[in-house]
Amino acid sequence: MSSNDPLTVPSRDAPHTRPYRVLARAYRPQRLSELVGQDALVRTLTNAFKTGRIAHAFLLSGVRGVGKTTTARILAKGLNCTGPDGKGGPTPEPCGVCPSCVAIAEQRALDVIEMDAASQTGKADVLELVQGIQLAPLAARYKVYILDEVHMLSEKAWNALLKTVEEPPPHAKFVFATTEIRKVPLTVLSRCQRFELRRVPAETLVAHLARICSNEGIEAEASALELLAAAAEGSVRDALSLLDQAIAIGEGRVTADAVREMLGLADRGRIVELLEAALAGSPARVLELLDELWALGAEPRLVVQDLLHLVHEASRRAAGVAGGPSRASVDTELARRLHALVAERDLPRLARAWQILLKGYEEVRTAPSAAAAAEMVLLRLACVAEVPPPGELARLLRASAAVPPERARVTAEAPAPPRPAASAPSALVPCDFATLVARLAAAGEAPLAAWLEEGARLVRFEPGRLVFRPVGVMPEELPRRLAHALERLFAGKWIVETSSEPGAPTLAEQREAHKATRMDELARTPAIRELLELFPGTRIVEVRARTTHDDTAAERGARR
Repeated sequence: MSSNDPLTVPSRDAPHTRPYRVLARAYRPQRLSELVGQDALVRTLTNAFKTGRIAHAFLLSGVRGVGKTTTARILAKGLNCTGPDGKGGPTPEPCGVCPSCVAIAEQRALDVIEMDAASQTGKADVLELVQGIQLAPLAARYKVYILDEVHMLSEKAWNALLKTVEEPPPHAKFVFATTEIRKVPLTVLSRCQRFELRRVPAETLVAHLARICSNEGIEAEASALELLAAAAEGSVRDALSLLDQAIAIGEGRVTADAVREMLGLADRGRIVELLEAALAGSPARVLELLDELWALGAEPRLVVQDLLHLVHEASRRAAGVAGGPSRASVDTELARRLHALVAERDLPRLARAWQILLKGYEEVRTAPSAAAAAEMVLLRLACVAEVPPPGELARLLRASAAVPPERARVTAEAPAPPRPAASAPSALVPCDFATLVARLAAAGEAPLAAWLEEGARLVRFEPGRLVFRPVGVMPEELPRRLAHALERLFAGKWIVETSSEPGAPTLAEQREAHKATRMDELARTPAIRELLELFPGTRIVEVRARTTHDDTAAERGARR
């Protein structure tokens, strides 16, 4: 809403003769220009009305409380408005006084049909609606069908509606609203004019709440309105509902302390001090501050959530980008303390703090004692405060030769296991089965080598003879092909046979067993065990032999 747009102020005459209307209803926009924080949508729809290029189907998506249903009703009024003199046409600024506007506002217009797709999800519900579409409007210019939460419609219901949405009669318009756009079929998306209603920026919400408080004669602290805007997370309806509650608690005066108590929030200064103590590695101070917060009634889950917000803000500042479109303004003192926090903590450490707090948030949410879980999360953060980030720690461990000749790589994804080193082809007969398979691969017989590695359990191996038990289905011609390849690669005749004897584990199974043993051994070494404990959820997934140098030429080239 622009600063020049008037708010719809409810009548204040004889308040004792009518029930109280909550702010979210009393200040619900009645025309496009009154929509808060949706400038792109307002501009596009206004131009569409002015040029007469109004789509037959609209799809409005966005989070709760940003104005989807309100926009749908404004569209319905704008399409059917006749003006105060009864001679007006479709307009983005419905008059609000003509019979059509009044009937729609009071939700008694026969030609504006609203359907809750969350409760009417079936084909029968849609067929009933479709049957009435062909009938002309009873009193209005257009029949407008508003379907809320359309992602809840069943597949059969969509199929029943699809053709009508694509080619409706001239007098019919559709407005769909949804909070989950990804669940709407693509066939429907392609038939609608789409609008994504954005979360309203915090500063816009603060200004909106301030104007309403001024109109209502309510004294409100700016910091209190910032807290309400932040808690609303971009939802105008949520912000007004919270303001209603805050006015009731404060008996007509909205203060930051009352809002914090209402929302279960802690003082922002104390939260910054708590984060400073945790990042400084002071567990005793952390517990002292938490005890103070619990005594003031702070909710554990919200304390961790506030810490996450602060770490996020500090990380943005560390990256050189302060603030953001979805955050309220940061006061001078908080900005100074965040700047000091960033100066002492580099971005990797802040990123690690985010991961610990994010994992801890779920622990607090599901733990039997939320307060105890929050304390353990903050103590964990304090314990790792002085520990170098993972990359630096790994370099330190390698430099101090704390790990065995193999080096462990702790990661979230396991790469494909490396193939055994291959030897160059030679007429000399290999001394063991593994070498034979490697020589086959090096000589261009990779498919045969791969099958032997994965599917052959060795029963007997000697120069000129190979006996194995197949694992699973073996290609019928494989023994013959293998014998020819061995005779071509090595001097002399070769006999290749299959057997029903158990045989040894396949080369792949042996490699995996060895890998598991080495990972288990590494996990028990003090240095690696400490590393795994510092970063819960990490695990060793690969063990590779060290090269003679810290980095190979290929690795250096890949980094360039």
